[in-house]
Amino acid sequence: MNRRWIAGLVVAGAGLAGLLLWPFLPVIEIVDGRVGRVAFCARVRPGEEFVLSFVHSVNRRPVYDTLRAEGEHLVIVKSRFDAFGAGMPEASTPEGTLTIAKDGWLEWTLNRPVPEITIRVGWVANHALSIKDREIRLADLAEPGQPLTMRVRKIRMFDLLKGRCIP
Repeated sequence: MNRRWIAGLVVAGAGLAGLLLWPFLPVIEIVDGRVGRVAFCARVRPGEEFVLSFVHSVNRRPVYDTLRAEGEHLVIVKSRFDAFGAGMPEASTPEGTLTIAKDGWLEWTLNRPVPEITIRVGWVANHALSIKDREIRLADLAEPGQPLTMRVRKIRMFDLLKGRCIP
């Protein structure tokens, strides 16, 4: 064998190893806050949006929070709800804008970047994440009352190939 051919194989092997082992694929992770275990993972494209839904604890009406993956953080894009309740915005503020959508729902738009979001799984809130044409019930990931943390991070191609995340 000639040396160039061997050198080419070495470079190609190193490149393949780097591709498999270097974390560069953005994912949404939901981590069990008690033990640090990844309870759910899905690959996302930069700018991809998904929805966290729940039933409001006081007025028992649905709320839909739209989130977006951007870089190494999440952006809380907006909340949609059909009735006011404790802790829900009642007017536009410097923090966000409240509008009435064409379908009559209220939309609170804020576009607030956050490093992560921690949710205590509700007893009756029926928290769910809608992503990749799937709905993941958070009560299936942790017991009610337990914290789950959602964040964007980068994983290795190896982890994706091993089935540790939804592609």
